Amino acid sequence: MRIVPFHGHDADEIIELITTIQIAEFGVATSAECQPDLRRIPEYYQCGAGNFWLAFEDDELVGTLALKDVGDGVCALRKMFVKQAYRGRERGIAAALMRTLLDHAREKGVREIYLGTVDVYHAAHRFYEKSGFTEVSREDVPDSVPLMDVDVKYYRHRF
Repeated sequence: MRIVPFHGHDADEIIELITTIQIAEFGVATSAECQPDLRRIPEYYQCGAGNFWLAFEDDELVGTLALKDVGDGVCALRKMFVKQAYRGRERGIAAALMRTLLDHAREKGVREIYLGTVDVYHAAHRFYEKSGFTEVSREDVPDSVPLMDVDVKYYRHRF
């Protein structure tokens, strides 16, 4: 398994991985059109302290994770997805993606990371909590942090 920053990779492949998990696997009411950031990864994510990482098993894209810099040492964790067949502690892909993001954020001097998520991602909620995130109310999330209309749970990581 290898994790690399986005650099000219196939946006359609990334969108397919993410929307398949969101819509087909979890029934989230979203679409590729509702996520125009996925067609503008360098401009949207790869500025300031932000970045967008891809996890590959051989040449197969199996995971994604993004960090969006929103200013003042605050970032948003977004687009954390791992293909179902590659999930789990034994594979370690989600953990490796998260370590990559947290190490990067520390190096860049990020103070806080926020994320919004949907209610049906129960395993993800446990994973975020094990990774040092604590649940917060919607009111605790800065307005600068981009959220999706379907988000109902919110988390924060402080360094």
